[in-house]
Amino acid sequence: MILEKSRRSDANVFPVENKGKGKIAKAKKRQVKGVIWKTVLQQKWLSMGIVFAVAGAVVTALIPPLILAKIVDTVTAGKAVTFWVIFLYFAMLALTGFMESAREGLLTVFGQKITHALRSSLMEKFICLTSDKLTGLEPGTLASRFVGDVDTVENLFTSGIISMFADACKIISILVVIWFENKGLAVVLLVILPFLFWFTRHVQKNMLAAQIENRKAVGRASGHVPETLHNIRTIHCLGREKYMEERYDTYIGESYQAMERTNFYDAVYSPVILILNAVVVAAVMLLSASGNKMVLTFFGMSAGTAVAVINYISQIFSPVESLGMEIQTIQSAVAGIHRINEFFGLEEKENGAQENGDTEKTWNNPATKIEENRNEKISRKEAMADMEERHRLGASGSNSFPFVEFRNVTFGYDEHVVLEHLNFKVMDTDQVTLLGRTGAGKSTILKLLLGLYEPDQGQVLLHGIPATAVRAGERRKLFGYVEQTFHMVPGTVRDQITLYDDRISERQVKAVAELTGLKEAIESLENGYDTYCTPEIFSQGQWQLLSIARAAVAEPKLLLLDEITANLDAETEKAVLAALKRVAKDRTVISISHRTSAELGRTIQI
Repeated sequence: MILEKSRRSDANVFPVENKGKGKIAKAKKRQVKGVIWKTVLQQKWLSMGIVFAVAGAVVTALIPPLILAKIVDTVTAGKAVTFWVIFLYFAMLALTGFMESAREGLLTVFGQKITHALRSSLMEKFICLTSDKLTGLEPGTLASRFVGDVDTVENLFTSGIISMFADACKIISILVVIWFENKGLAVVLLVILPFLFWFTRHVQKNMLAAQIENRKAVGRASGHVPETLHNIRTIHCLGREKYMEERYDTYIGESYQAMERTNFYDAVYSPVILILNAVVVAAVMLLSASGNKMVLTFFGMSAGTAVAVINYISQIFSPVESLGMEIQTIQSAVAGIHRINEFFGLEEKENGAQENGDTEKTWNNPATKIEENRNEKISRKEAMADMEERHRLGASGSNSFPFVEFRNVTFGYDEHVVLEHLNFKVMDTDQVTLLGRTGAGKSTILKLLLGLYEPDQGQVLLHGIPATAVRAGERRKLFGYVEQTFHMVPGTVRDQITLYDDRISERQVKAVAELTGLKEAIESLENGYDTYCTPEIFSQGQWQLLSIARAAVAEPKLLLLDEITANLDAETEKAVLAALKRVAKDRTVISISHRTSAELGRTIQI
């Protein structure tokens, strides 16, 4: 009856017919724009504050020159300027500075919110990736998605698109005000501004190219020193000291040349802008003083208006310069967004997609998912209960259903086939050792059992249920995995054993420490189980015992051992094997070993 029920459960929840890697779940429809939009909605008050600050900064910057023009015209007319007009002028200057500071501050906070949301989404995606994709990603490339590319997206808001919009609005608003005050000057600025923008972009591009060349040259020079030290004996033997010195001088020379180009463009740009500013002001002043009525129609203005115009001209050059850098920032951010979206598009493992159902609901319509997730959880609970029942019957000897079964399994990495039509069974409480040449696929078998990979053909079953169908939260109770070397996590000795799993009690931690023979060593430490772990607090053998303790603390039914004594000497190996026999009692064990002394139970030739 139990087996019948379980077969129905298997058929409904876990497909019996294996479709190979095509069974991998499709990537979620997650993109950078979705993360940004979600952040905008969550931070609506912050978003509205940014809109208000940007608009306020543009508007308030226009008012002080107009007030100053009024003051100058009043003075030149021989009239007294009231205190409140002067107070209003300085108040508007202060308000303009405040709005600019508020804009910068709010944009910085918003950029940090975007950064946090993007990195959280990237981590959610990362833990859902298939093992094939993870092993295919270079660590440096992966780190650049989390750091460099996310930073470029942050810059898109802090010094990119919003700043560009604000600067564009500032330029347009100044041109509009100047048009009403002095139409001739507005025409002159409309003619000059495209040239000024082109010149700014030309200088910025050349400066950027020179800075990149300088970084490359500095990198080569920095790498040359350790390279020379590493090969110093060979250099001395072959008499290549002069050659290495010349190479270093070449790198340094390239760096100096690049820096000189950067300094040249930096030195040229500011004077050109200042000269252009002065020429425009001088030209407008001369034309406004002309006696020609037609010229005065376009350029005529009062003394106060002239002061305001000079102020506006100085304001309009600064945002033009900023626009060039903002365009460069946006281009870099677009490239970063494209790379992040490519990462979001990578295929996910099926369990990862199922276990992150709540995240999926965030990106899709939740109403269509709730009922499916509820039914799936009920079905999975029944299936896992069946697995527990099968194990109980198997352990009592009343059931012949295998704990582990490889059924006609074929698997390979890319085009290289490692396992072909592999068949074997391991019953409850059996202890077996996998034997075979290097590269025969022994470690791959353990990875398939761990559900890290999906077979190309056939099935990998745990009590009749596909290994890839076991949820991550249930795996630690089902199997423990011990590798050749111990992988430390940041934290205490207790954290090394529990891996921050709150379900593991203090009693279990101390029991497994005693079982593996680590109790005295741990309690002799300054803070016992609360001692912060560093590489020197344990010997190599003790670290491996700690690895066994980590695997066994959740009291799993299956132990998977991958060459756990390969790096140990004979005496240490004996201590580890003695602890392993205590831990392996009444458990199913599958081990890999090239040492006959470490073989457990019967052997299976791969």
